Amino acid sequence: MAMSRGRIEFYKEHYPRGTRVQLDSMGDDPNPVPNGTKGTVSFVDDIGTVFVNFDNGRSLGICPEVDKFHKITEQTEVQEPKMSM
Repeated sequence: MAMSRGRIEFYKEHYPRGTRVQLDSMGDDPNPVPNGTKGTVSFVDDIGTVFVNFDNGRSLGICPEVDKFHKITEQTEVQEPKMSM
């Protein structure tokens, strides 16, 4: 079933180019990006797929109706604990 026009517009409005996101889990991708990987939105296409350039070098479209992800802010990224050497 196709995503509604309103839902597509929601994703385009809430995930513009440059938005930081974190992948929580991928649905049925045979070669998924690891859970917890962060990335930057490059664009949302006309069927609602959110295309992300992940920090691990992968680029992949996230299907909002199958995959789980959330927007992150600079504040939440800064607050994450840093590994000490």
